[in-house]
Amino acid sequence: MLDLERLRHDTPGCLERVFLDSAGSSLPPQPVLATVIGHLRREAEVGGYVAAAERADDLAAVRESLARLIGATPSEIALLDSATRAWSEFVTALRFEPGDRILISQVEYASNAITALRRAAATGATVEAVPSDPSGSIDLEALDRMLDDRVRLVSLVHVPTNGGLVNPVREVVDAAHRHGALVLLDACQSTGQVPIDVAALGVDALSATGRKWLRGPRGTGFLYVRSELASSLEPSALDLHGAEWTAPDAYRAAPDATRFELWECDVAARLGLGAAVDYLLGIGIDYAANAVATRAEVVRAGLSTLPGVGVHDLGKQRCGIVTFTVDGIDAADVREALADKQITVTVSGRSSTLLDMTGRGLDAVVRASPHYFVSDTDIDRFLDAVAKLH
Repeated sequence: MLDLERLRHDTPGCLERVFLDSAGSSLPPQPVLATVIGHLRREAEVGGYVAAAERADDLAAVRESLARLIGATPSEIALLDSATRAWSEFVTALRFEPGDRILISQVEYASNAITALRRAAATGATVEAVPSDPSGSIDLEALDRMLDDRVRLVSLVHVPTNGGLVNPVREVVDAAHRHGALVLLDACQSTGQVPIDVAALGVDALSATGRKWLRGPRGTGFLYVRSELASSLEPSALDLHGAEWTAPDAYRAAPDATRFELWECDVAARLGLGAAVDYLLGIGIDYAANAVATRAEVVRAGLSTLPGVGVHDLGKQRCGIVTFTVDGIDAADVREALADKQITVTVSGRSSTLLDMTGRGLDAVVRASPHYFVSDTDIDRFLDAVAKLH
């Protein structure tokens, strides 16, 4: 059982305001803040190289903690600066030929789609969207019909940025693998709020961020690459960290996922990411996931009772993202009105998930994403504020 009082004490930013934007950039707990600031101070005392060398074991442990969280091995983890970087680095490392096909989901995030379209234009591949079923989840029957031996990659968004649905993963992986296609799981919005076991799911790669549900610093993310696959991939950039210069005319890339890393990085932020993951592991991902999902359902149920408020979350399984609109009030105006009452939400616009939002006739939705540190009083205060917008 979660100790809500302790969690809120560790998160002073949630004491004065109602914070409902962990799907955007969550509030880091105090151990994360102390880790980042402490390392920056140490860099100021002894220089960045010496400070990093002092924390070499702790830096290595960041991969170990992430591996524990998602059921991987440390050598399958590359530390990067964002989920977008992780996703695009994997896709650009694949070899596409004319006629190859890339399948994306109807709820694909804009950055992913842009990278896929650029890659296809450069290689002669094509990008096609798998439709959603009536529940909003990826249509497994449609996917099965679309798959053939020309499909090189299936991109699956685990949790979209504009709603609380959780897409099925294992079923997509099994279907794709029957045709020899790889599966890249966009876990940007699921890591930290949904239990993930990459071995059980069978995905070939996974991209995630540190700043959302993991409660880590901005500028952090990671890429998981299945160990058997990593050595066949050529990252868009290699340096002396991800590869070794072995002869005047030769180099050898690292045999594992670390080939995707570069030497220069924000050491303080990476240590902060490790502290965030360790904090979550100390709580227990199952406890955290249950708390997040429960709070979100309370928010959905409460919003559904309010006149003029529409809740837009789809999916058979739902998680911590709640999206809604208020009749006659622009989503951005709802956000600002709530901000005036010290309530933090955000807006998800059509351009972020163009296919899904266009298909549903939505231009923008308000997004509320309560983490486990949100209290019942916070939720009541939020619902009361929304009710008074008319």
